[in-house]
Amino acid sequence: MSTPDPMLEALLRATVDAGASDLHLTVDRPATARRDGVLVSFENVPVLTADEVDRMVYSLLDDRKLAELNEDRQVDFSFGLPDIGRFRANAFRQRGHLALALRVVPFRVRTLEELGAPAACTTLLNKPYGIVLVVGPTGSGKSTTLAAMIDRINDTKPVHILTIEDPVEYVHHHKTAMVNQREVGTDVGSFNDGLRSALREDPDVVLLGEMRDLDSIQISLSLAETGHLVFATLHTNDAAQALDRIIDVFPSERRDQIQIMLAGALQGVISQRLMPSIGGGRVAAYEVMVANEAIRNLVREGKSRQMRNMIATGAGEGMQTIEMDLARLVAAGLITLETAMEGSQYPKEVQAQLATARAQMHAHSTLASGQAGSSGSGTYGGAPVTSPVAPPLPTPVGSSNGA
Repeated sequence: MSTPDPMLEALLRATVDAGASDLHLTVDRPATARRDGVLVSFENVPVLTADEVDRMVYSLLDDRKLAELNEDRQVDFSFGLPDIGRFRANAFRQRGHLALALRVVPFRVRTLEELGAPAACTTLLNKPYGIVLVVGPTGSGKSTTLAAMIDRINDTKPVHILTIEDPVEYVHHHKTAMVNQREVGTDVGSFNDGLRSALREDPDVVLLGEMRDLDSIQISLSLAETGHLVFATLHTNDAAQALDRIIDVFPSERRDQIQIMLAGALQGVISQRLMPSIGGGRVAAYEVMVANEAIRNLVREGKSRQMRNMIATGAGEGMQTIEMDLARLVAAGLITLETAMEGSQYPKEVQAQLATARAQMHAHSTLASGQAGSSGSGTYGGAPVTSPVAPPLPTPVGSSNGA
């Protein structure tokens, strides 16, 4: 990468200082940030011209990435700027012009406790082998949660962690563990090439950025079956959808076999969403499915619709529905009831769970002042009740609360 364009560097600094998660650059619109889930345009910044967007995009690309952009009309990459931050980027063409979308990736990996991650995250990362899925919509914080889990293993276990990412987002340094991070396109030709070579690289833990197709899913399951702990993401809304997505990729004549493989390899599924927090920022709500024998039987038999009932009754094993956690967040005063109900497919269940959540929080506060609930109350994108303050120039304007 050559020296980033000064205008782009100023916009990226303003984006980070404002606590925004993304920066969007496109022709005939001012630079636009996403803060607390809402797009806001920068103040005192003129509408971007095609030449300005081209200049900013080209300043980030080396010859190989430029050739990929010219051939595919889009390119993924990541980069870091000293004293500002690290960024995941996608440059693409639209209506004959270049555009650029950038996601802020903090230099420091936040802890599971800071994120308010469920205790089940710690349980799952201590499994000796198998596959753990972290699922949710785009922009729900999956990469951040996975980075925190990998960092915990890195802190505590003398193992070899191998990641295959497109592109590398969070940079992990060697601690107690050894960490090797392979970026698709730079260090390895494809996800599948990286997965196939993983067995020859003696990993204990494998992080796959995303299971994208039949081959990557099959190789991931094989790694999990052969004594490796595999972490991966999927863009689905909940655990049942994630397992259905994996099985449905395969031809019908192979699905019985894949259901058996998945039932044997699965350790758990964490599903998450980011909800607008009272006072600004966003807080994560989690669904947790832990693969006990009853869950494994449902996977083998293809009865995904029954999993939600198992999750709802599995609190003793660390399981919880998203509605249970949304109710907890309302009881803790972190989100409004309206926000919780809007974020749920079962809003009446949120209301039903709220009385239970309030009683549990009262019991916790009685036992120990300040004791956290089972899922924590951490936030993404800043302090839980303080809106990020934008720098003087340029300044993102608009509501800092999500809708």
